[in-house]
Amino acid sequence: MHLFYTPDISGNEYLMNPDESKHCIRVLRLQKDDVVRLIDGRGGLFEAVIVTPDPKRTQLKVVNETREYQKRNHNLHIAIAPTKNMERLEWFLEKATEIGIDEISPIICDRSERKEVKKERLDKVITSAVKQSLKAYHPKLNEAIKYKDFIKQLTGQRYIAHCMDGEKGQLKDLIVLEDSYTILIGPEGDFSPDELELALKCQCMPISLGNSRLRTETAALEACFEINFLNR
Repeated sequence: MHLFYTPDISGNEYLMNPDESKHCIRVLRLQKDDVVRLIDGRGGLFEAVIVTPDPKRTQLKVVNETREYQKRNHNLHIAIAPTKNMERLEWFLEKATEIGIDEISPIICDRSERKEVKKERLDKVITSAVKQSLKAYHPKLNEAIKYKDFIKQLTGQRYIAHCMDGEKGQLKDLIVLEDSYTILIGPEGDFSPDELELALKCQCMPISLGNSRLRTETAALEACFEINFLNR
């Protein structure tokens, strides 16, 4: 069954926006009385029937509704330094959405090669992955923020993955299950010593993601996988 992202849905009737209408009618060639699925990005999954198949404003009637569809037992926030090659960051967002993530913050670090991101483009990547993987929850993508500003507002369990010498733990030994987690992933040049020191002062726990030296997006996805696996 075809799935559409409808964040503004309310009530039993819904009018699709032009982009989704065009995809529904012109691309998928759906017709009157065909049944589709809708998600609002906040846990709502709906079944709806096409009432008026219009390529600009398709009208639907909701016939079934499920709330908190596949709600997970934890909350995961990954703060990641944007990669110089944006395709690699997009890859991470796509795969993390498929696996399970709640929030992403691009953080601008001392050694970041990229200082800006196009949030609109990245949100589209996330939305596409949400629809492909049948997720009723749409991960929140925040605006890029300076590392020093971001780290001062952390709450809950917090971790920083880095490659510098020093004592580091494993997620499986540190986390409290079914909780909220924030994991910091630095740029390819790693966090600076000053950034690590600040993280430790802000009660971030240093962690290792294995013996291999991972790219930024690979490290972020590894952390995402581990948290989901441990809370499965």
